[in-house]
Amino acid sequence: MIFHRLFLLILLVGVCCNVQAQKSLPKNMVNVKGGTFVPLYGSDSIPVKVKTFLMDVYPVTNAEYLAFVNKYPKWRKSAVKKLFADENYLKKWDGDLSLGPNAAKIQNSPVVNVSWFSAKAYCECQGKRLATVEEWEYAALASETKANAANDAKFYQRSIEWYSKPNPAYLPPVKESFRNYYGLHGMIGLVWEWTQNFNSAMVVGESRADVTMDRQLFCGSGSDGAKDVKNYVAFMRYAFRSSLKANYTVANLGFRCAKSI
Repeated sequence: MIFHRLFLLILLVGVCCNVQAQKSLPKNMVNVKGGTFVPLYGSDSIPVKVKTFLMDVYPVTNAEYLAFVNKYPKWRKSAVKKLFADENYLKKWDGDLSLGPNAAKIQNSPVVNVSWFSAKAYCECQGKRLATVEEWEYAALASETKANAANDAKFYQRSIEWYSKPNPAYLPPVKESFRNYYGLHGMIGLVWEWTQNFNSAMVVGESRADVTMDRQLFCGSGSDGAKDVKNYVAFMRYAFRSSLKANYTVANLGFRCAKSI
């Protein structure tokens, strides 16, 4: 009888802890349990440790970004300094505070044509930050059912098929995108996303002329240093990030925020 009561007490404490943990989770964020993975590029094949962190369930939408520029005028289309965003910043918007005649179609779609500076400012205003490359790639390894689908050939193939499709005239609402094991939507198949240290694999000048290891990120030798040649979509992401500058804005490049625990 005593053991039975003790068991019930332990069970009750466990349930209470789980409920408390769920309550403390910020709205529209999920807990990405830490672990290790082998990055596509690195000096060796030693797994990199990723600590548990929080990540936004969805990429930031046009409606959410509109609320941001409404509150912080310096990030409006007509006010942003060219040092922080190029001439294509919020290109599809009709004005500083208008999404234009297609507002109903794009308000819940991911905001694009935003720079790294503006994405970083948005996240910091929410008390968050951009995910690191390691955190983003770690979370993107998940399929619907596996936290790490690195050995799932079908997952890779489907990812490649997603990336091979041209952009639609209007990006779909973020809630309609692919949902992975952690509950994250759109990690694959929606838009590219800015990361905190996107330029950690930056090349300088013409890639084939570089004398650093970064030259291996491009052209035919790009697969030379890759740890997993099956993960072609990750290869494309690394190459794409390396082509960016912090003030660039691109028609299919958005972002989401993360938070340390």
